Amino acid sequence: MKKLTTFALMLAVSATVNFGALAGTPTVSESGQFEQKTGEDLYNSICQGCHMADGKGVESGAGFYPALANNLKLSSAGYPIYVVTNGYGGMPSFKNYLSDEQIAEVVNYVRTHFGNDYPEKVTLAEVKAVTKR
Repeated sequence: MKKLTTFALMLAVSATVNFGALAGTPTVSESGQFEQKTGEDLYNSICQGCHMADGKGVESGAGFYPALANNLKLSSAGYPIYVVTNGYGGMPSFKNYLSDEQIAEVVNYVRTHFGNDYPEKVTLAEVKAVTKR
């Protein structure tokens, strides 16, 4: 299972790199953590390779990447925190690659962009309750 998660993460990052014209280039520290700090930078560097620049996702023969745009599942802050932290379906867990602060930033960004209007910010305490760090 660990190999599958690692492969999925590498695939997500490679997809981001392959869309270099569309996405920011992810930078990773020596510790293996992503260095981007803002939700927008994190999304552009990591997430948009699969979920697309407009957050509309894609479904093709190569796979299914769900839309984040106008996504009612994001109304509950716990859902995107859980998914980013633990992974879900084909999405890998980012718990070992993002700090709790980065998880909060990217979740807050997605919940307030792409037609989503969930203004209540995710708190660090809510993220820590899921990551247990």
